[in-house]
Amino acid sequence: MYPLGERAIPAKAATRAVASGSWHHGGVGKASDWLREERRKTLGDWVAFCLACGHAQRYFTDLEDETLPGACPQCGGELRSRCPVCEARIASMFAVTCEDCGESLRPPDVGGVPIRKPGR
Repeated sequence: MYPLGERAIPAKAATRAVASGSWHHGGVGKASDWLREERRKTLGDWVAFCLACGHAQRYFTDLEDETLPGACPQCGGELRSRCPVCEARIASMFAVTCEDCGESLRPPDVGGVPIRKPGR
């Protein structure tokens, strides 16, 4: 079955531990940091989103010029991948303000639906 001292962790408990940030993965900080890094390695380092329709796309730093279209592939609107003020790249699809300078990246809602819950 399991080697001495090891036991299975039920899937629900493991999911709750990861979601709450209480599970640590060998020397890497909180689970959220580990998950964020894994997501970036797999899906892309940075994010671009359409200001008109909300379409979002992740991309890798070294492939930015090759993978990001000049306009939104859904509606043809402006696809923003950097802060318009400080040129910092955008790390989250749900960002409404720049992490570096605090300037607005886009309106706080898309189609009348808030991008983030109030207070976050």
